[in-house]
Amino acid sequence: MTTAPVEDITARIAAVDWEAVAADLDQQGWAVIPGLFAGPECDVIARLYAAGGAAGGGETFRSHVIMARHGFGQGEYCYFAYPLPALIQDARTAIYPRLAPIANRWNERMGAEPRFPDSHAEFLDRCHAAGQKRPTPLLLQYGAGDYNCLHQDLYGEHVFPLQVAVLLSQPREDFDGGEFVMTEQRPRMQTRPMVVPLNKGDAVVFAVNSRPHRGTRGDYRVTLRHGVSKLREGRRHTLGIIFHDAT
Repeated sequence: MTTAPVEDITARIAAVDWEAVAADLDQQGWAVIPGLFAGPECDVIARLYAAGGAAGGGETFRSHVIMARHGFGQGEYCYFAYPLPALIQDARTAIYPRLAPIANRWNERMGAEPRFPDSHAEFLDRCHAAGQKRPTPLLLQYGAGDYNCLHQDLYGEHVFPLQVAVLLSQPREDFDGGEFVMTEQRPRMQTRPMVVPLNKGDAVVFAVNSRPHRGTRGDYRVTLRHGVSKLREGRRHTLGIIFHDAT
């Protein structure tokens, strides 16, 4: 897989205004990082699907999932195998320590016990010791009429509460429809829908399953789910970066 040099993606991640990302996450449960991946990088990753997705993945992917067979929606995705492609590995490793302080602060506010180590390698050691050894970064493909039902990506006892998705296709050029959507359920309130605006190369950081919300009587937990609305036409590819591994 040919990509930009390692220092390019790590430098881009270092240059992100992570205080602004944290503020958006605290306020709404998601934050957009515009142009985190360059257009050619998006194209290289998206092409991996045609090279190995439907064929079972070879050495690139460990499994291929048809959503309709499991009631997940319509469309398909592949989980990457270890070792991950270099660009994805480097992004996963570099983003995690930026999010770990936010995750720890959230758990403290929600009264949740787990605290997350500074490095992703340390966190993966924890996952693997508990039997969560299968990599979870994935590549999703949608065609006309496809969609992804609202869901949460929970794969075992150890769950990192934030994840990242990178849109690899350009809306209104490569596809139409197919918006990234989230819902938030607060206790004793109606569900709040959210549509997250993304362009090719943009990354969205979002809550995996819950986040703290500050009310008049202090913090309480709200539940979030995410999905993709129906594509009207074209083809859409997305890279998902999940930080915990699966059982």
